Parts: sequence; C-alpha cells; structure tokens
Amino acid sequence: MGIEGYLVEVEADLSQGLPKLVITGLPDTALGQARDRLRAAVTNSGEGWPTSRITVNLSPASVRKQGSGFDVAMAVAILQAAGVLPAGALRDTVLVGELALDGRIRTVRGVLPAVLAASRAGIGRVVVPAGNAAEARLVSADLRVVGVDNLADLLAMLRGTLEIPDEPAPEVDPDQDSGLDLADVVGQPDGRAAVEIAAAGGHHLAMVGPPGSGKTMLAERMPGLLPPLSEHESLEVTAVHSIAGVLPPDCALIRRPPYQAPHHTTTMPALVGGGAGLARPGALSLAHRGVLFLDEAPEFPRGVLESLRQPLERGQVQISRAAGIVTYPSRVQLVVAANPCPCASPRGDALCTCPAATRRRYLRKISGPLLDRIDLQVKLLPVRPGALLGPTDQLESSAAVRERVRLAREAAADRWRPYGWATNADVPGPSLRQNFRLPRSVRRTLDMAFENGALSARGYDRVLRISWTVCDLAGRTMPAGDDVDQAVELRTGKAA
Repeated sequence: MGIEGYLVEVEADLSQGLPKLVITGLPDTALGQARDRLRAAVTNSGEGWPTSRITVNLSPASVRKQGSGFDVAMAVAILQAAGVLPAGALRDTVLVGELALDGRIRTVRGVLPAVLAASRAGIGRVVVPAGNAAEARLVSADLRVVGVDNLADLLAMLRGTLEIPDEPAPEVDPDQDSGLDLADVVGQPDGRAAVEIAAAGGHHLAMVGPPGSGKTMLAERMPGLLPPLSEHESLEVTAVHSIAGVLPPDCALIRRPPYQAPHHTTTMPALVGGGAGLARPGALSLAHRGVLFLDEAPEFPRGVLESLRQPLERGQVQISRAAGIVTYPSRVQLVVAANPCPCASPRGDALCTCPAATRRRYLRKISGPLLDRIDLQVKLLPVRPGALLGPTDQLESSAAVRERVRLAREAAADRWRPYGWATNADVPGPSLRQNFRLPRSVRRTLDMAFENGALSARGYDRVLRISWTVCDLAGRTMPAGDDVDQAVELRTGKAA
C-alpha cells in the first residue's frame, strides 16, 4: 500500500466437491485469473493437481490484494494442503513471485518493500524470483533471501533434495556519478550561485532566461551537488523505484539523489501518480529526495502544474481511487525553467518581438500560488561570446561546490537537530520569526520588501530560510545584513 509492505497469510483448504479453485480475500482481476495459471504451472512442473474443491484465502480478507505476486505462495500452499510437501517446510517463510504456464517464476514489482515488511515482522527466509534476488538482498544481512528460477526447483528445495546456494548482497557504490560537471556551465555566475544555494538549503528554484542560457545544464547538475542519501533515505527511494518497476539492472541501492525531468506533454497521473486499481507513483515520487525538473514550465497544462502545490507543502502525495487510498513520498526539490516569452529569442529581451501583454500572459501560466512556493527565483541573461569562447579552467567543478554544500548542510543539521529539522527549507516560518528572530537592523531590506508588497507572508519566511543558507555557505553562525539582502534579491530578482 504505497511504499509500505504488509504480510498476507495464504491459506489453502481441500474439501469434497466438484474440482474447482476459489480464491477469496478481495482479489483483483490478475489474482482472479490465477486459477488456470496455477494449474498449468503445477502440472508442467511434474506435480499432480488435486482433483477436489480448493479454497484459497488471502488474509487479512478485508484488505484488497492486487497483482500476480501471490502466484508462488498460492501454488505452494495448495501442494502443502495436498500433502505432497513435508510438514513445516513453509514455516517462517515468505514467498513472492508470478508463475508462467511452464512453471518459471517471473519477476514482479515492489519486492523491496515486501521484503522490508518481512524483515520487520521477524521472518527468517524469503523466496523471490531469481531476477528480484539482488533487489531483495539489499534489505538485511540477517534475512535469508532465496532466488529461484522455477517452481520445480522451489519444490525440490522445500523437500530437501536441492540446495540453492546463498549469494552475497550486491555491492553498493556510494559514488554513483552522472558524469555531469558544473564546470561545463559558463557565463552564468548568478545561476551557479543559485543552484549552490538551492542545494545547500533544500530550496526550490525557478530560472527564467532565453534559450541557451544554461537553465537545463544547471538543473541537470544540481543532483551532483547534493550529498549522498542516508541508509534510511536510500531504502525509501529504492522502494519507490521498485514499486514503479524502474530499478536499474544492477539493482544496487540508490545512493545518489534521483533526478526526474518529465516532458511538458506529461499527464497529471504520470506526474503525481495514478493508473488503474491502486495508483502507482509518478515522476514526483520517483524524484523523492532528489530533483524534479520542469523544463519549459509554461508549456505544461495549468492543471498539471497546480497539482504540485499540495505535495510540495506536505512532502507526500495522497491519491484516492475506488480500490483504495495510497500515499507516496514526494519530498523533492523543484527546479522550474522558463523562457521569458513565447518567441524564445536567444538574445533575450534585446531581440524579443513579443508584445508586453503576451510576455505577461506567457509567464502567468505558472500561477502565483505555485510560484510563491518556489524559494529562489532568478533571471538568467544570454551567455556572452567572451564567456563561451574564453578559458574555463577557473570555473569550479561540481566536486568543489559539493564540498561546500556538504559543510553547509552539516552546519544546518547540527543547528536544527534538537528541533527535528534537517535542512533550512524544513524550518517552519513561525519558528524562524519568533524563536530565531534576526535583529531589525539585519532584516531591514526584508521588512521594506514585505511592506512594499514585493513579498507575501510565505515569501517573507522563504527569504529568511535562504538567508540562513547563505550564512551557512559563508561559514557564519548567524545571518548578516548582506546575507538577507542577497536572499531578497534571489527571491524577488531585484537588488537591495
């Protein structure tokens, strides 16, 4: 349910009556179609199918079951009830997998959260498809994971006539690097600074500039500035990707913050999650603990953009369907890029042919309430020829910037740890204004911007958060007036 796994007890009973297989416990269509699949898999594995009435119950019966991952457990439970397996063969065992007609065991989605649930429940052995074994072994070294290719081998193992050797868990590479370096971005000091501040404080970022100004390059390199995920975060992110069925082939634990860049023609279910039955995670949840980049944001349907407002505030997306309600995590850093006008002149305002009203309408496709939730709002200018063709050896690499981001995040984490917050972006506005109030002389520019209507109340709090991030990057313990002035400029696009 969402990214939370739960245990299902599979019961099988053989009784007198016409041969028939009945599955109870709120099965979905895929489970209802398992009858012929189970019979064919069992007989093609060299076993006899019971010629009696078979009742299989999936408990708890009040929770809807979906998917084909119950096939293996149901087939083995039926054979156990028929007496062809030794007593106790299934004790302390969880079985997950889909059966093919010839008895092969096929991979399924969501194995990682299922195995996590088994580990939390104290289960000692988990049997999964061989193709999911590497993923399952990411959970715990204390849990025995058995990967099997077919039903015949599984039955032989349960009878004690076949030993399936254990394999080591896949090695985890903490330096899963995309190869994209911030040193590739030339001529955009303001953009580079904004990306660094966003990464250090966990802030959302909006960039407006002409084509070729480096918006996409900056967004693509932002995940490389973020620190590696913690153990808990890695399992959480990997679980979401497991449910979506998009884990990488090596099945390594995802250590680097993910990056998602959906096309502007994407639908709302593809962005926030959806689909038939219980909804699946969308790009928003696949970017959990990472970066969600919306390029050409004004080209997205307005309703799709508006669907982001609540998840951005709550850090999770809740999707209601007739089959049930699922909740997926969505604690992302949103990066939005837009051209200043529909004509998208590469020289920006200098060669723009759009009327002023057209320019305003174009950018207003990103609604005010959504834009107000984006901390940093910077304007990028066209790259000058001298910067593009000049030397680049003086530009800082992602590694150098990432080290500053790490130190700034550690300083923020140490400061906010007693209160349960991790980054500056997590701190509630009332706490910043009351418990960590800055002197009036320091926030003079901020107060003037708020009184003049340049900032909303939400924008006021976001400037305070940015100020603390600028302070952390500079190695100070308290924001100074210059830090607040820079934060106001990064929020409003106007110098103090």
